[in-house]
Amino acid sequence: MSSLLTESDLIHEAEVVWLENLEGLDYVRQALDKTRRRNTKPPYARDGRMVGYALLDENASPDPDSGLYKRRVFFLLPHDRDSLPDGLYREGAPGEAVDPRTIAPKKPGVKTPRSQSGSVAVAAAAP
Repeated sequence: MSSLLTESDLIHEAEVVWLENLEGLDYVRQALDKTRRRNTKPPYARDGRMVGYALLDENASPDPDSGLYKRRVFFLLPHDRDSLPDGLYREGAPGEAVDPRTIAPKKPGVKTPRSQSGSVAVAAAAP
């Protein structure tokens, strides 16, 4: 499952930039944001924190009406599992959440046992 994004949404991605080490993150939320530039760190206006973003290639064109580029942003909210391991997402994950280890330019990322159940559950299931 691509968590609502498809490869056609990401055809102009050139690189994914991570702002944090992914080792401690079972999942990240992903969304398409509209930004003024295609190849700089985008502004962030949500609660929580941005943990990564995509840079677009030179062939990317802004929307003709708004003049803005659609770029993928990766983020976590204050109530996500990394901040509150015993909270709402102790098990399960938000709809837009994917395992950051499955993300690459032009690839939307997928849900995995780690993203859905946490690294503790994955370790317990290992032989």
